[in-house]
Amino acid sequence: MNGWRRRGALVVTTLSEREAGLLRGLVGQVRDMLAARTATTPQDELAELTGITAGPTTAPTDRVLARLLPDFHREDLTLSGGLRALHEPELVAVKDGVAGMVLDTCPARGGRIRLSDEQAQAWLTALNDVRLALGTVLEVTEDMPDELPAEDPRAPHLVVYHWLTWVQESLIQALAST
Repeated sequence: MNGWRRRGALVVTTLSEREAGLLRGLVGQVRDMLAARTATTPQDELAELTGITAGPTTAPTDRVLARLLPDFHREDLTLSGGLRALHEPELVAVKDGVAGMVLDTCPARGGRIRLSDEQAQAWLTALNDVRLALGTVLEVTEDMPDELPAEDPRAPHLVVYHWLTWVQESLIQALAST
C-alpha cells in the first residue's frame, strides 16, 4: 500500500493480497467479538412485544470488548447500566455496519479500492475499532517504544498496529485534501 489518495470525489488505494487478508481478518475478528456479545444478551419479553431492543446492563468482562464498549457513566453504575441497555445495541450495530463496509469494499485478494467519503468514514471507524482492540491486547501505552525487542512475542503485532495507524492517518489526510 502506498497510502490513500484523493481522486475526484473518491479516495483510492491499492492493497496487496497480504495486506487485504490481514485487514479483512482483523476486521472480521472484531465483528465476531461484537456478534458474540450480542448473542449473549438475554431475551427480553418486553423488547419482543414492543420491538425496542434492549442490551445488557453490565459491561463486558473481556477487556477488548470493554475497550470497544466502554461504560457510559463511570461514577454511577446503575445509570451506566441503564444507558448501556438503551444504547449498546445501536453502538454494536454501527460498529458491525462499518466492519461490513470494510469487508464489502476490500477485495479479498487485494487490489484497487475506491471509496466515497461516506465509505471512507466507515473505514476510519472500523480501523479505529481494530486499533483499539489490538492496542488493548498489546497493552499499548503512550510511553511504549515504537519497536519491541525481537524476542518479545508482541513485536510482530506491534508492527501491524503501527501499519494500521499509518493506514488510518493516510486515509484522514486523503479525506482532508478536498
